[in-house]
Amino acid sequence: MKNILGLDLGTNSIGWALVDKENNKILGMGSRIIPMSQDILGEFGKGNSVSQTAERTAYRSVRRLHERHLLRRERLHRVLNVLGFLPQHYSHQIDFEKRLGKFKEDYEPKLAYKEIWDETKNKKCFEFIFKKSFEEMLLDFRVKQPSILENNNKVPYDWTIYYLRKKAITQKIEKEELAWIIFNFNQKRGYYQLREEVEEEKPNKLIELHTLKVVDVKADELPKGKKDIWYSFVLENGWIYRRSSKTPLFDWKDKIKDFIVTTDLNDDGTIKTDKEGKEKRNFRAPGEDDWTLLKKKTESEIDKSSKTVGAFIYDALLKNPKQKINGRLVRTIERKFYRDELKQILVKQTEFHPELKNEDLYNACVRELYKNNEAHAFLLSKRDFIHLFTEDIIFYQRPLKSQKSSISNCTFEYKKYIVNGVDKTEYLKVIPKSHPLYQEFRLWQWIYNLSIYRKDDDKNVTIEFLNSNEDYEKLFDFLNGRKEIEQKPLIKYFIELRGLKGKALNSEVEKYRWNFVEDKKYPANETRTLIISRLAKVEDLPANFLTADVEQHLWHIIYSVTDKIQYEKALKTFAIKYGLDENSFVDNFLKFPPFKSEYGSYSAKAIKKLLPLMRLGKCWCWDNNRYKYT
Repeated sequence: MKNILGLDLGTNSIGWALVDKENNKILGMGSRIIPMSQDILGEFGKGNSVSQTAERTAYRSVRRLHERHLLRRERLHRVLNVLGFLPQHYSHQIDFEKRLGKFKEDYEPKLAYKEIWDETKNKKCFEFIFKKSFEEMLLDFRVKQPSILENNNKVPYDWTIYYLRKKAITQKIEKEELAWIIFNFNQKRGYYQLREEVEEEKPNKLIELHTLKVVDVKADELPKGKKDIWYSFVLENGWIYRRSSKTPLFDWKDKIKDFIVTTDLNDDGTIKTDKEGKEKRNFRAPGEDDWTLLKKKTESEIDKSSKTVGAFIYDALLKNPKQKINGRLVRTIERKFYRDELKQILVKQTEFHPELKNEDLYNACVRELYKNNEAHAFLLSKRDFIHLFTEDIIFYQRPLKSQKSSISNCTFEYKKYIVNGVDKTEYLKVIPKSHPLYQEFRLWQWIYNLSIYRKDDDKNVTIEFLNSNEDYEKLFDFLNGRKEIEQKPLIKYFIELRGLKGKALNSEVEKYRWNFVEDKKYPANETRTLIISRLAKVEDLPANFLTADVEQHLWHIIYSVTDKIQYEKALKTFAIKYGLDENSFVDNFLKFPPFKSEYGSYSAKAIKKLLPLMRLGKCWCWDNNRYKYT
């Protein structure tokens, strides 16, 4: 009997049928529908694989952020209620007895708007409760932008929040207005960047975002048979941007455009020029991946203005009321800008509101939040409202959970102990690959596994190059100062020891190969090389500064501290301890790329026992009838 299996493979379904050819009979059939939404099917049809797991993770991250925002809001409700800063219409719709700090069911009040009954419209409406401050703001607009109030034009009530944020830094505001500002910071609190997300600066490249006005547009003559026209855009600072287009671009004149400008630099920081003396500079339009440049540009503009974020936005609205704020004027910026502004506001308002200086009220707020956490409540009792709002509620950053349990166990080293009469064995965790001890261990291991072969007869001639402890010492020193090694530089190192140079050297190098993959790079001592390259730029560095203990101490700071602020503090402490130029050292190590979370096969304890069996030559000295590593 001959059976045929037929398959129908589609983009979102699979059909099958098993046929008995001799008897013309269908033995079985069926189909499987792949559940996919239309957008995923479209991407799948284009050949782009879409991970459903990644999509679920993205949605879950959004839910978590929303839940944490609501949790911070509930905590603010409880503290501000104890202080008596919440408007009555708002606090009456919050449950402070059972569901602490949450809105009552079927309620979602707005702090700045009170629900009233409009007799003329015979329906419920919302009334803005901070009209006094709104009228004060309108006085500014009547002076700076009188045209905006002509013909009964309306100014949004929501702009009042920016006016109050600016006013609160220098003058008294009402306690309900301060509560509104605090909730506003809970919504917009900035971006917190970990060290591993900091981009390493590219050498000899200056990448900046510029917003420039196009003052003139010139088009080249269109060559025969060509559809694209090359345009020269003269920018307001004198730069010329060139690009081609099939459609006319003369309407760019007098428009403001964003450009990502990459400038080539010499080693001394000056701008490179071409043969004609023109500066080497490339332009491109910002893309989705360039949000970090947009962030830096916004931060630099705020820094140059010497204003807080709220004052910066309000003054921009006074200058141009049509200015779009979110996504245009202020993009994602560092959290420190919002933290500094809120601290300035709270410090100033503490002078006018005695509640913010009342120790009994403060302790009552701490007890409200931490009824069952006496230890943390005791620590907070030594602080004040400024710390409570900024560091403990609004800008609190949950530390990352330890992933130590996912690290592999060392097969050699373990601890044994007894718990309730039962013997327990706990294996030590393996060492990070970036650890200086592992870097040295891996390098010695690689050296002992190295073999050199002659290509013509494939004979092992390692002994011709590594014949004594001194040869191994020199090879270790050569590799210990490199980040990685390839076959050709290694063979060249060996041949140079014979005194050959020039063409004779290159010709001799081609006669040998190593026993590893020929076109692959192998790691040497990456950690030491990176640290030495940074230390070389530190001013007044003592001679022979980088000892084994110093290297391990510095590695531990770079590897373990993920918070940027704490990392900077740790670098300053390190510089003070070893008598280094604090500013020079911190500047050179502040943007040190974090080491990857990769791990070796053995624990640090096991490697400390293995290394003495691998080291040789000058790595040892005779002391008290035993070998000692120096």
